[in-house]
Amino acid sequence: MAVTQCSLFDAGESARPRTPGSAAPREWLDGGAWVEFESHWLGGSAHLFDRLLGEVPWRAERRRMYDRTVDVPRLVAFYREEDPLPDPVLVEVRDSLCRMYKDERAAPFSTAGICLYRTGDDSVAWHGDRIGRRSHDETLVAIVSLGAPRRLLLRPKGGGQGRRFSLGHGDLLVMGGTCQRTWEHSVPKTARAAGPRISVQFRSAGAG
Repeated sequence: MAVTQCSLFDAGESARPRTPGSAAPREWLDGGAWVEFESHWLGGSAHLFDRLLGEVPWRAERRRMYDRTVDVPRLVAFYREEDPLPDPVLVEVRDSLCRMYKDERAAPFSTAGICLYRTGDDSVAWHGDRIGRRSHDETLVAIVSLGAPRRLLLRPKGGGQGRRFSLGHGDLLVMGGTCQRTWEHSVPKTARAAGPRISVQFRSAGAG
């Protein structure tokens, strides 16, 4: 499996959050949803990428789609609230995010899902997180991206102007408010050459 090369940004740097205790500028979306994006939030992300690539127990999933069962186009791992995270840097990241968003109405971050997008053929379809779709409470989802950049798209469920982000190299994207209920997000396939990317998603309790 290919491994991304350290960028000049974080070459030789230990992985750690760049801005503990502070949040990125908030962009309010329609319907009470909001999003925050900060480029290169996690310094030393290439080193963390390499460790996770080799140490996470990646698994392939299959899912029922209409009248057939298909392969999920990415590898995944999930860590419940009581599970130890696969790298101590992720503990530091989670704790930093909890401090940054301690004043939100949503519950603190407690679970982590990790996805490996191996090539441009790997993707995730339009969706909102399951519990967030059913809940009337606010939820938080924080995505820390490692490796090659990929597009993440956001669109309102009722139609309207969407948003597009390029996530990679330690970028942080946080979705909050009603975002999982009133908006959808996806990582589409791409025909362009794309190296592997790891997405770490920290969620509020019950927002899996």
